[in-house]
Amino acid sequence: MKDNNLLAKLAAHLFSCSAAETGRTPSERELAEHFSVSRGQIREALAILEAMRIVERRAKSGIYLTTRQASVEAMALFAKAGVPLDPIQIYETVELRKIHEIKAAELACSRATEENYERLREILKESEERLAAGLDLAKQDRDFHLEIVRATKNSVFHRVCSVYYIMGEQRLPIYFSDPERGRKSHAEHIRIYEALLRRDGNLAQALMSAHLQGAESYWKGLIAGTEPGTAPNQPKSAARQPG
Repeated sequence: MKDNNLLAKLAAHLFSCSAAETGRTPSERELAEHFSVSRGQIREALAILEAMRIVERRAKSGIYLTTRQASVEAMALFAKAGVPLDPIQIYETVELRKIHEIKAAELACSRATEENYERLREILKESEERLAAGLDLAKQDRDFHLEIVRATKNSVFHRVCSVYYIMGEQRLPIYFSDPERGRKSHAEHIRIYEALLRRDGNLAQALMSAHLQGAESYWKGLIAGTEPGTAPNQPKSAARQPG
């Protein structure tokens, strides 16, 4: 089993079989037997999960989940593994993404190159073609936003923002399954692109803020259980997928 697969599957397994009261999980020996790998492999995987603040290994006590303190990277791993996340953490992550991308729009106005603009034009063209074909814009939306972050020329900034889209990759196609939402988003992307092209940092920030406000409101309603077809306060597994 590849290390990345083991990490995701181990995280999901620990979440599903931990004690509800204490958060205690199976032992290294039990985990090794479950995944048919060596205890050394399990120990290495647990060390990574501990660094990501997913688990805590307590001497002479055992292994415990600490998901409340999990890093953003850990939440991305949870999303890939299909592990439910704390709704409050989801909303806070969406809020943080908004803050980052508004700043990215400002920086991109002064740092974007013709290569970035060309890529944005390609993404907008792809979006138009998919809208005409009645298809969703999940990938194009991600690509558009991350290209703006890429235009900041800050690789760490780009890696951080990429994590948010890993967390939302299961939910974005659902978000964009509404054709009207896709058309509205595309129109807003065009206006943001035009502001970037004019290198108007203030306008780009304002447009990005307004654009992301819709997504923020959507997630707030989803977490509260008010998405269309969902009774208020009714738990639903989909509401636990971030984006």
